[in-house]
Amino acid sequence: MSLDAVLDIVAAVCLISGALLSLAAGMALVRFPDLLARMHAAAKPQVLGLLLVLLGCGLRLRTGVDITTLVLIGVFQLATAPVAAHMVGRAAYPHDDIRTDLLLTDELAPHLDRLSATTPPTPTP
Repeated sequence: MSLDAVLDIVAAVCLISGALLSLAAGMALVRFPDLLARMHAAAKPQVLGLLLVLLGCGLRLRTGVDITTLVLIGVFQLATAPVAAHMVGRAAYPHDDIRTDLLLTDELAPHLDRLSATTPPTPTP
């Protein structure tokens, strides 16, 4: 078995496992009960799935320009996904979108009055 065949098999395994992780993240967004669980599902397995897909594409393409582009995509995804998830959680915390009975530690509870004063109230339909 040649090196190209081995790299193609490893690329196929990475592509399939990355696609399955991304599919699982999408299904979890629909199935999970509250915002924090959905946010976790959107950030963790989706990023790992994308990195596996990028690794599989890099192993399959094997050119310098393509690998550089894939590395940049991965770095930007790793830099932006946790920040976006954190900002969504902070924006949703003062509202009733989070089930506080499921939290083990609530570090923002003492600062809720300060958070409520800076965020405008949400209109109720």
